[in-house]
Amino acid sequence: MTSITPGISDKYELVVGLEVHAQLSTLSKSFSSDPAAFGAGPNRHVSPVSLGHPGTLPRINKRMVEYAVKMGLACNCTINLHNTFARKNYFYADLPKGYQITQDHMPVCLGGSVPVRLADGTLKNIAIHHIHMEEDAGKSMHDQHHADSLIDLNRAGVPLIEIVTQPDIRSSEEAGQFLTEIRKLVRYLDICDGNMEEGSVRCDANISVRLKGATTYGNRCEVKNLNSMRNVQRAIEHEFERQINIIEAGGHIDQNTLNFNADTGETSVLRSKEMANDYRYFPEPDLMPLVLNQEFIDKIRATMPELPNQLFEQYTINLGLSDYDAAVITADREFAMYFQELIKLTDNYKAAANWLMGSVKSYLNETGRSIVDFELNPVRLAELIKLVDSGKINNSLATQQIFPALLKTSKSAEELAVELNLFINENKTDVDRFIQDAIAKYPDKVIEYRKGKKGVLGLFMGEIMKSSKGKIDPQKTNQLLIKELESK
Repeated sequence: MTSITPGISDKYELVVGLEVHAQLSTLSKSFSSDPAAFGAGPNRHVSPVSLGHPGTLPRINKRMVEYAVKMGLACNCTINLHNTFARKNYFYADLPKGYQITQDHMPVCLGGSVPVRLADGTLKNIAIHHIHMEEDAGKSMHDQHHADSLIDLNRAGVPLIEIVTQPDIRSSEEAGQFLTEIRKLVRYLDICDGNMEEGSVRCDANISVRLKGATTYGNRCEVKNLNSMRNVQRAIEHEFERQINIIEAGGHIDQNTLNFNADTGETSVLRSKEMANDYRYFPEPDLMPLVLNQEFIDKIRATMPELPNQLFEQYTINLGLSDYDAAVITADREFAMYFQELIKLTDNYKAAANWLMGSVKSYLNETGRSIVDFELNPVRLAELIKLVDSGKINNSLATQQIFPALLKTSKSAEELAVELNLFINENKTDVDRFIQDAIAKYPDKVIEYRKGKKGVLGLFMGEIMKSSKGKIDPQKTNQLLIKELESK
């Protein structure tokens, strides 16, 4: 496809609404007692109920409702106390009943918003239209047989929530950040593992364009089953360009359902876009209306953990961390929980953040581990931070020698510092000697320093650290070095 002529795209505005499906981490399916676990052999987690055999009746999974309400509260939604279910009718090989039990007119959560932080520091609230509960379909596999498609119905009936946004998104970056926030929320709430590769989170993007300043929306195309943040962004960027090119050429945007090819980065038509009446929604006759009460909502609210945006504000406002530090720490629930425990044990919050994002994160990345499997509990890491803060050892030795040693022993940081003879040498005579030796070694650099080339301080400090085997206080020594250099 040809690119847009420079400047042409500036006339247009991108309009995107997302439909995000999150598979809930319940033990059983939405309306039956069949296991909802991932990874069993094909068609092992099925029964007459989940297959919709005659004479069987569905039954609502209470945990599914609790999880949906949790997500609604996290997204600042209004919880609908009077819920109904509907049948969405369509025929496909991986939908054994010929219909899907979902919610139509009375979904569990209404309104709400999710704040997203953009690269330029802007905070934007993406409005939620609603969140509803439904069951998943099975899975069609087209690469398991040379001639036939195979069907695995293990996933049929697994509980989902679908988070439907208003058409509020105006860039692929906003879409990616919204998905990032949704994935963080479901993980913090522990209602979904957020694994897009396994299909635990899937996204459909409704994409249209219009002239800037226009108040009516253009025809939209829906790109189905996007399974990664990057693919969502690529599909949006491709569609923005494709639709503008069609309009500029005098064409018309047909309202189609599209497939995204991750290899080519392009979309193709799957089918004409269905309208609501194509699905022939009608009330699910086998399920009574679901009536919730405020006590039920309040009990769920009381179990809610602190959420990423709440922690972000705490870390930046109360603890004085940078936006970057707070964003990295809150990106992962377990990482944030470790930090929460760590800051109960030290008030040097910046040092705690630096250790986590530096040595700890590097070690976890190198070993392919999660913070859950990290050998050092917060108490032992706090002891190391306290030892550096006390001035008994410097940060360099703590990072390079004590931290690796801590990973291999149950000894405390202070015991290792004694054993490895790493305590700072506070003998002023020794420190003065290290400074004098460094100055004597580089007389030409002394002249350069006096002429204003302050960068040579690093050379002197490197020599001093080498001579002292790192067992000095770098800040104090740096001050003494400057004083010595400027007195000559």
